[in-house]
Amino acid sequence: MTTDSRTAPVTYDTTTATPIADTSDATTTANPTGPISIPPGGSPRLDIAQVSEALLGKWADARLEARERAARPELHRPVDVTVAEHRERVFEQLQLLAAEDISRRMLPEHLGGPHDNGGNVASFEELVVADPSLQIKAGVQWGLYTSAIIQLGSEEQQHAWVPDAMDLTTPGAFAMTEIGHGSDVQSLATTATFDPAGGTDGEWVIHTPFRAAWKDFLGNAAIHAKAATVFARLITNGVDHGVHCFYVPVRDAKGELLPGVSSEDDGEKGGLNGIDNGRLAFDQVRIPRTNLLNRYGDVAPDGTYTSPIESPGRRFFTMLGTLVQGRVSLDGSAIRASQLALHIAITYATERRQFSAADPTQETVLMDYQAHLHRLLPKLAETYAGAFAHEQLLQAFDDVFSGRADDPESREDLETLAAALKPTSTRLALDTVQECREACGGAGFMAENQLVGLHQDLDVYATFEGDNTVLLQLVAKRLLSDYTSELSSVDRAGIGRFIAQRAEVLAKRHTPWARLGQSVADRGNARRAFDSMRQSEFQEELLADRARIKVEEVALALRGAAKMSPADAASEVNKHQVEMLDAARAHADLVRWRAFTRGIEALTDEGSRAVLTDVRDLFGLTAINDDLAWFLLSGMISTQRGRQIDHDLRRLLWRLRPHVLDLVAAFDVRPGHVRAPIALGGEQERQDEAAVYFRAQRASKSAPVSEKVLRDRAKKAKRAKQGAGPRGSGAR
Repeated sequence: MTTDSRTAPVTYDTTTATPIADTSDATTTANPTGPISIPPGGSPRLDIAQVSEALLGKWADARLEARERAARPELHRPVDVTVAEHRERVFEQLQLLAAEDISRRMLPEHLGGPHDNGGNVASFEELVVADPSLQIKAGVQWGLYTSAIIQLGSEEQQHAWVPDAMDLTTPGAFAMTEIGHGSDVQSLATTATFDPAGGTDGEWVIHTPFRAAWKDFLGNAAIHAKAATVFARLITNGVDHGVHCFYVPVRDAKGELLPGVSSEDDGEKGGLNGIDNGRLAFDQVRIPRTNLLNRYGDVAPDGTYTSPIESPGRRFFTMLGTLVQGRVSLDGSAIRASQLALHIAITYATERRQFSAADPTQETVLMDYQAHLHRLLPKLAETYAGAFAHEQLLQAFDDVFSGRADDPESREDLETLAAALKPTSTRLALDTVQECREACGGAGFMAENQLVGLHQDLDVYATFEGDNTVLLQLVAKRLLSDYTSELSSVDRAGIGRFIAQRAEVLAKRHTPWARLGQSVADRGNARRAFDSMRQSEFQEELLADRARIKVEEVALALRGAAKMSPADAASEVNKHQVEMLDAARAHADLVRWRAFTRGIEALTDEGSRAVLTDVRDLFGLTAINDDLAWFLLSGMISTQRGRQIDHDLRRLLWRLRPHVLDLVAAFDVRPGHVRAPIALGGEQERQDEAAVYFRAQRASKSAPVSEKVLRDRAKKAKRAKQGAGPRGSGAR
């Protein structure tokens, strides 16, 4: 493949990944999406339209409609405004969205909606490229506050409160988090005590007993909320039935706090300053008995508690499970934000030139530097993996919430998948945006180019809707539970087979035979090793074995905890917390690799499958390389192949170099989403202007001569003179 006249004069061999001599001619066809020519000889080329369609997924229509909306200037994140101005702008934008009824998709049929939960979340995720503050403000209003009423309330309660929530007659807050028990919802301290003598048929008394029980970090709470869905401990007849959700008015029609309700403004934050986050507290606030959202628990006028779920623990997790859509939507939003950042940085890197190389008249484009490929392309590969995995998560979410697959096992699977993907995608987004910012140099630090503000706003995505570390612990506990359950269901004969299998696996891991077999198979041939590691079966086996063995090692380490006291068992688990988190991350890598592979298999265009297979291999081999010490110490991979991986990754970078703009074009990030001058032609205009100037200067006879050129000429003349020597000095 060869560069054309608009790019750095570098040509790469697709097999060896080394620069070769330029053999292009004037008939070379230019790649319309990038500076490098189409690879010759019928080499693979990405079908942008087909890949883009695959990334859009099942709810393509909802996404396309939302992308048109997100490109509208009146919905964009403002630059250089005060916190107060940003808040008012976002509230006005939210009113525009309410007038367009954008969240109607989520409503069940009896409320006049299509009950399209997948389409609703897909649409919501696209708002992140307009303004993350607007997205999260909308998420608080409709994805949390309104959704809590729909998912936890009766039809009568839904008819009473949902219409006003949808049209913003009643802006709301989702009052779960307490400053003293952020992620530990089960230990919340706010109480809701039933008084059968209150009102006409009993009242709830909502109370905040101490400062650490204040509800905090709540969107809408500081200014706009007129009601809140408040999570509190339900106490009736002297019995604490655990955390339930209550509908509590907090402000009157004029925006004044109601009696007994206190509020404080959280003030300026590290990002998302278009949202009026604040605190709420309740001092013996009374609400009607019927304000308990009673789908999973109810109290009669005499104070008798009933629930369709007998187990308090299962009841609690069922109630929280209905709110999993927050994690689902953050996973997709983080992937979309990564796509935006990569679009900006890679577009800029294919236009920005820096430092002279082989061509004395033209500097090298940034994307032709190996270091630049190394910092951006693995993030691109992981973003593709995350996008395909998110589509599977979204379909699982829709299956459960539509009722097609709403059973305890499906809900648990959904919660585990969301808890695995949300931490990986939000961490990826933060790392990607930061890497893209640095890759754009000083230009990336300018607010007008979006990356700095995007990083600030995405920062808290790693915390809310479940702290990432806490969520990964939930994944690890589910994996350990599944492993234990699998063993407990094995009969005596099965135990014998299991022990034999374990002995075989341990022998494979802790003796050199497997590694020796790999080395013999490769026979010192780098190409053979490269081909072996690019086989999907090889990558899947390594990633699957790593995920399984890491869970198994923790399970074996904790096998004695079941016989310990609760305190000692908790201490023992805490000793292995880091290993648990590592096992959860390994599981997430496997989930994403498999989703990526299935996405490739669904494509019909061979060129797209070939290019995306390279991208998938870049993701898979990077994951293996990042944990290479474990693979080597565990005997899973030979030293020769371990050494080879880093070289093979560099080879993949060069193979993918001609396709980078095609790959980001498939993200369908539009100019109205980009809004970064460096990625909208501004840099190319500067480069073109400079090129014209220097061409004219070189053609001009009056152009100044470089001092270095003059010195080189003088040195050359001096050497020539010395070489000639005095006349007549030859041998006699």
